[in-house]
Amino acid sequence: MSKPHIITLSNIGSTDIGQLVVAEGDNLPFSIKRAYWTFGVPSNKVRGHHAHYELEQLIVALSGVLEMTVETPDRLRHSFVLDNPDKVLYIPRMCWREIKFGPDAVLLCLASMEYAESDYIRSYYEYAKLVENNML
Repeated sequence: MSKPHIITLSNIGSTDIGQLVVAEGDNLPFSIKRAYWTFGVPSNKVRGHHAHYELEQLIVALSGVLEMTVETPDRLRHSFVLDNPDKVLYIPRMCWREIKFGPDAVLLCLASMEYAESDYIRSYYEYAKLVENNML
């Protein structure tokens, strides 16, 4: 089973001209099929609260800070802080996620599949039953 983990991407540039980070090819665990971003989330709200049957994701804090909690099918909870755009969190399939947005945080998601509502597990109770019964 693949575990969620941080991937640090190389950046090019300097403080006087700015930075460029590239996500492509062999430095990614999958080919990107969809990209979206989330912003304007009040800092007292927690987002996410779902898992995916097949989808894999790369999460980037384009600005601000994201606090991520990811539960893997073995029921271990992993905590990550994304506070730099060259730090990317890889979330494998069948992982429950919760996201706390800091002030002015912008989340970029790079996904392995196009949107499919049927790939979502939106109930934690259902997720827990699936992983307990090894229905992966």
